[in-house]
Amino acid sequence: MKRVLFDIAALIARVITGVIFVAHGWQKWQGGHSAIASGFGEMGIPMPELAAGYAMVVELIGGVLLIIGLAVRPVALLLLVNMLGAIIFAHWGKGVFVGEGGWEFAAALAALCLLFLALGGGRIGIDGILSSMFRRRHERRAAEEDLVSYRPNRTDTTTGTTGSYGGTDTGSYGGPTTPARSTTGEPPDVPRQPGAPQQEPRQSRLNDEDMREIDSLVADEPPQHRKPPNR
Repeated sequence: MKRVLFDIAALIARVITGVIFVAHGWQKWQGGHSAIASGFGEMGIPMPELAAGYAMVVELIGGVLLIIGLAVRPVALLLLVNMLGAIIFAHWGKGVFVGEGGWEFAAALAALCLLFLALGGGRIGIDGILSSMFRRRHERRAAEEDLVSYRPNRTDTTTGTTGSYGGTDTGSYGGPTTPARSTTGEPPDVPRQPGAPQQEPRQSRLNDEDMREIDSLVADEPPQHRKPPNR
């Protein structure tokens, strides 16, 4: 909300200041360069012809640029120099009031130019539109570069190729995956976890006679009963 209020206030101040400068610049253009240079010479301004040409161009063209909001900061700097020259050489020593030739009007314009130089002309203008376009383009380009650099490559489980994070058969984000089933019917060789106790192979509890009885049952033969041992 504060930024919107600043943009509106900057637009109003920029347009009013630009109209004032355009009016004074156009007045100088109507008077002619030689007449303005002669008047500057009478005021004691050094290099009056150069100063007159500078004031005519900067006030007229700079005022238009302020109104449309193009190159606000450079234009504000040029107009600030113009107003400081007017205060020092034309209005200083004549008091404050403009009716007596004082510096109040020129100082007010100089203060506005100083604000534009420091803060810019706001977003409502050509500078603001161009800045917003370039910023969005830069953000879009940065987002595309981040997407390309962080996009994971899925591992092909049939070929066992390596993913983007350097792991073999680790899935799309480098995490462990379930071992593939063996096509030969044998259980997969699952690696033993570190620190896990190694299990000993189980030993059969059946003796030879029990195994013979089982074989006879399978072969449909009567089992041979064992004789009890003599006591």
